[in-house]
Amino acid sequence: MTTSPGTGTHAQAIAERQLCGLVNGLAQRITEHVRERATALGITAPQATALREMSGPMTMRELAERMSCEPSNTTFVVDKLEKQGLVERHPHPTDRRAKHLVLTAEGTALRTRLLELLAVDSPLSGLTPQEQRVLHGLLDQAIATGGASG
Repeated sequence: MTTSPGTGTHAQAIAERQLCGLVNGLAQRITEHVRERATALGITAPQATALREMSGPMTMRELAERMSCEPSNTTFVVDKLEKQGLVERHPHPTDRRAKHLVLTAEGTALRTRLLELLAVDSPLSGLTPQEQRVLHGLLDQAIATGGASG
């Protein structure tokens, strides 16, 4: 049996479509998981994402990168967190134009509670730590190559 030209490409396209569907499905499950946990704490999913990513003082741009969104969207979320007394803006130690976002004591306590809730029945909890590291490495590699042939 011979393979016609393009058959390998067609099979690869199907495999990539299926893989994209799986990644999208996982992303949707993670988003829903975050939304449910955020609601339980009385905050929005974007606020929960911001709190999850605030592992220390950072600029708005750094937070936007971690949240994978535009800085203007991050500003809106941080404004709400600041009004709730969860985040404060402090002068940046080395850049007069930037502000450092810092969690308040209440923000730190809420972040701790959020991380605890996110760990319960996480969409990734069915994977062993080794499997999570492998998945992390593969996703990191896919993102880094970003369409480059290799």
